[in-house]
Amino acid sequence: MRAVVQRVTSAELRVKRDGEWARFASIGQGLVVFGGLEAPDEPRDIEWMASKIANLRIFEDEAGKMNLSLLDLVAAGAEPGLMLVSNFTVAGNAQKGRRPDFFNAMKPPTASLVFDDFVRLCHRLAPGVIVVSGVFGAEMHVLVGNDGPVTIWLDSRA
Repeated sequence: MRAVVQRVTSAELRVKRDGEWARFASIGQGLVVFGGLEAPDEPRDIEWMASKIANLRIFEDEAGKMNLSLLDLVAAGAEPGLMLVSNFTVAGNAQKGRRPDFFNAMKPPTASLVFDDFVRLCHRLAPGVIVVSGVFGAEMHVLVGNDGPVTIWLDSRA
């Protein structure tokens, strides 16, 4: 599994329904994760990613160092958010040519089921964190207030 993780001051997710854009979910301070599932991903990849995200120390402490995780923010009394967005293009490969290919991306409906498992696992591993997700396969707009900017790329098999 691959993910692009952004530290945010806030984020909003809009979903297109019946030709109209509607607000679907939002968070304040926290992380937005664009997750791409790959065909060879196994449960251990999903577990690794969920644990890594919950414990990723990319929030600043009192000294201004990136030393705090979502779980640390909860322990300090905050209510951070975690927005999970399924995004097959994160699993794309642009090494050759000028157009990315998505041959390695996990195919629906398997990807939908696995992403649902990922969301449930994030809920379990990040108690106290407000976890929201998009709609698998839907056309979405994600408005991100990138904080820093801090953007991290993760790969469960790299």
